[in-house]
Amino acid sequence: MSTFFLARHGETVWHADHRYAGVSDVALTRHGLGQAAALGAWAADAALDTIVASPLSRASRSAAPAAETTGIDVRVDARLVEIDFGVGEGLTPEELAERHPAEWDAFRRAPASVPLPEGESGRDGIRRALPVFDELTREKPDGRVLIVAHATLLRLLICEFAGIDPDGYRDLFPVLGNCTVTTLVYPWTPEGPVGPGRPKARLLGFDVPPSRAGA
Repeated sequence: MSTFFLARHGETVWHADHRYAGVSDVALTRHGLGQAAALGAWAADAALDTIVASPLSRASRSAAPAAETTGIDVRVDARLVEIDFGVGEGLTPEELAERHPAEWDAFRRAPASVPLPEGESGRDGIRRALPVFDELTREKPDGRVLIVAHATLLRLLICEFAGIDPDGYRDLFPVLGNCTVTTLVYPWTPEGPVGPGRPKARLLGFDVPPSRAGA
């Protein structure tokens, strides 16, 4: 059984205005650094084998305390970068609705299938990131892996692992807290952890604060 602990990065300077960060490299706030420290304290007792993070600084910096408390080096994997929101980068939902009303409406109706202009579809993001899980599961079939990445990509992946239409990710998982822990467990197969006919993931915990997340 492979166990993945999925964590979103800490709070960033764009959080207060609810701006789409996507592939923009936005810094953590002081509070975000504290959230990362809490995730690191949880990791100390989580018996992790591997820590992997998105290359964006808000994710790799959020993974750093876990590396310090466990002595495990952080692997940086570009395939775990956030969905590219194209023209939406740096904008609030209200600004998007004003500047790109038709495109914003289409995105809201099918957010995994219809990207914002110049952006990446959620389904393409799933295809990009899935091989990371395949490779880690093959490497350590009974491993315990902390993944530090991004809210939209992680919610899309959770839908994929559970066999849920990813276009519903915004309704089913409207919020994923900063540096909270989501735990997924599923059997390993030679073909990898996901795909037609393979066992679906078991969701053991979703969006749990580190202070309450079991190791």
